[in-house]
Parts: sequence; structure tokens; C-alpha cells
Amino acid sequence: MTKLASASINTFGPSPKAGFESPSEQLITLTYGQLVQAVQEAIQPLQDEIAQLREEIDQDRRETASLHAKLASLEKDRDVLSDNQLIQLRLIHELKDKSNGPTDTEKERVERIEKLCSDAPNHEISLSELRGRLGIDKAVLSRLLKRINGDKFYLRKSTLDKRIRYLCLRPEVR
Repeated sequence: MTKLASASINTFGPSPKAGFESPSEQLITLTYGQLVQAVQEAIQPLQDEIAQLREEIDQDRRETASLHAKLASLEKDRDVLSDNQLIQLRLIHELKDKSNGPTDTEKERVERIEKLCSDAPNHEISLSELRGRLGIDKAVLSRLLKRINGDKFYLRKSTLDKRIRYLCLRPEVR
């Protein structure tokens, strides 16, 4: 019994049978066609994976090209928008420059106001009379009075009614 136990322990299990061969020691006979078919079947999953990876690479390249085209389009749009903003800023500055100077209509009205004031008795005319003769409202008259030469004219209130103001020609200019 001890011999059987020691033999089992030494061989790690019951000893192999006499006619048994391990799979690595077996001789297999295949024809060339069978060998080619076996190799084809073995590498087919790898070929499928390679084909799938190539398709993914092609798709990634197409997406990259599409994104590059979209980026170029967006950059072009941005350039156009920045050019438009620059043009708008220039136009705004031109309009501001024009608005600071008197227009032709304002120049004509200022000349008429100066002539009316020069021709009036005592060289003074009330603002309400000016508005009536020129046919303009208070806001327009207020803008025109800012354009009038302060060295030649001045404004004064009536001594009788503080609500009435007069445009007067300075005595040194008369």
C-alpha cells in the first residue's frame, strides 16, 4: 500500500495507460488543401479585423477632411465679419464727424437767424418769434442756437416776463 501511495505521489496521479499518447506527441497527417484551409480559417478573424480597422481609418480621414473644410469656412466667415465690423466702425466715425459739423440746412438757418436779428429793432428778437418766422420747433431752435457765434450774439431774459428770452446782437458787433 505504501508502494502504491508513493508511486501515486511521485507521478502526481495514477500512472498513464500504456497506449496513451499526449496530444503534443500525436502525429497528425493533413493534406496541403486541408492545411491551407486551416490556416485561412485561423487568420480570417485577423483579416476581418484589419479590414474593419481600415474602414474606420478611411472614415476618420473623411471626417477629418470634412472638419478641415468646415474650419476653413468658419475662418473665412470670421474674416468677412471682422472686415464688416471694421467698415461699420469707419462709417460710424464718419457719421460722428459729420454730425459734429453743421449741415447745409443748419448753416442756412443760422444765417437767416443772424440776418433777422440784425434787421430787428434794437437788434434783438424773441425766440418764439424766431421759431414762428423759421417754422421750426423748440428742439431745432435749441440746436441752432448752439451753432450761433457766441462772440456776436447773446441770450437775455425779458425784464417784464421771465419766460420770454431774446437773441441779441452784441453792441460791439453792430
